[in-house]
Amino acid sequence: MSSVFSPTGVMSFEEFVAWKPDHRAYELYEGIPFEMQPVGQHEEIVGYLTVKIAVEIARSDLPYFLPKQALIKPPSRASGMTPLIESAYCADVMAIKRAELSSEPLWSSSSTLTRGDSLALVVEVVSTNWRTDYGYKLTDYEALGILEYWIVDYVPLGGRRAIGDPRLPTVSIYRLLDNEFSLEQFRGDELIVSGIFPDINLTADQIFTANSK
Repeated sequence: MSSVFSPTGVMSFEEFVAWKPDHRAYELYEGIPFEMQPVGQHEEIVGYLTVKIAVEIARSDLPYFLPKQALIKPPSRASGMTPLIESAYCADVMAIKRAELSSEPLWSSSSTLTRGDSLALVVEVVSTNWRTDYGYKLTDYEALGILEYWIVDYVPLGGRRAIGDPRLPTVSIYRLLDNEFSLEQFRGDELIVSGIFPDINLTADQIFTANSK
């Protein structure tokens, strides 16, 4: 992930959307845009999960769809005397509830979601910015009220506080319960347990290797 310098300094969300090049994935971290440049295995896992989740949506006839480059905009943060600091995330996989889009004020203009009710599932595949996945994004997705958040740490890169010791490839699934995330983690040949897709037949190792066999 590489930073991009803005001629206006810290960007507002509106400036970011107007500036962001088409057909390239960027995220806004506290007013600074970053281009997402995942490596090959990262993209294999994202592609594999996208297909598996899409099949599950179709098989169970669920009212969700998977966007390509939608943004998730958490509430702005106050920062002393400076203007509000804004962020916008482009998650690796998102399952969006079609019925909620009419309540999203930024969907039609910028494919942006601001309400947790619009998202059934968000998946982040960990790259070198792992602290963001386990830090800001975890906090923001919980505050938004997103039902389920998966962190796929296939290298692994996460710190011991996040995935334990010894550090092993881990799928961390955070499920919303009484407005707070509860955590369950999966490794090796353990079957993934999802509240959103309870019948999905998927092990942690299958995700890490992007292999359905």
